[in-house]
Amino acid sequence: MRLFAAVLPSPGATAELREAVAAAPRPEGLRWTAEAGRHFTLAFMGEVRDEVLPDLYERLGRAASRTAPFPLRLHGAGHFGDRALWMGAAGGLDTLRLLAERADAAARRAGVPMDQHRRYTPHLTLARSRTGTDLRPCLDALAGFEGTPWLVDTLSLVRSNLPTGGVPGEQPRYEVVRAWPLSP
Repeated sequence: MRLFAAVLPSPGATAELREAVAAAPRPEGLRWTAEAGRHFTLAFMGEVRDEVLPDLYERLGRAASRTAPFPLRLHGAGHFGDRALWMGAAGGLDTLRLLAERADAAARRAGVPMDQHRRYTPHLTLARSRTGTDLRPCLDALAGFEGTPWLVDTLSLVRSNLPTGGVPGEQPRYEVVRAWPLSP
């Protein structure tokens, strides 16, 4: 299974973001992520062997139980080069980063080979370009976006089902495999 740990935006945050994205410019060559694909990835695990899943579930549950719920809101826009446009976050960023560290450590300790560790940058991917595009119009339109805060109270383990149909523009499908409540 292709898995990652994530924080999912609240329905209210998703609705606000939908409106903001609908009003943003649509530069050619930019592929917008589907609403179901908008999340804060904490730890990308890639293909995970079935035999490590019980230990991974236990360790992620422990990570969630050691993390208190925290406020978060969508905030501003950013980019990675000229190929990825994202929405940032504000609020309990220290706790979000701590949860990302804990999810990464849980996966490593369960035997999931993780990529080289790097500092977590909280972001929710909005759009990608294969060849690069001028993102300035989108950045300008979304830079001042301030979402309504919500309380993050769940750590989710999400399965990514990659497209298999060969249809241009087809996007991955995501399903929550397990979720654990954060503990006050």
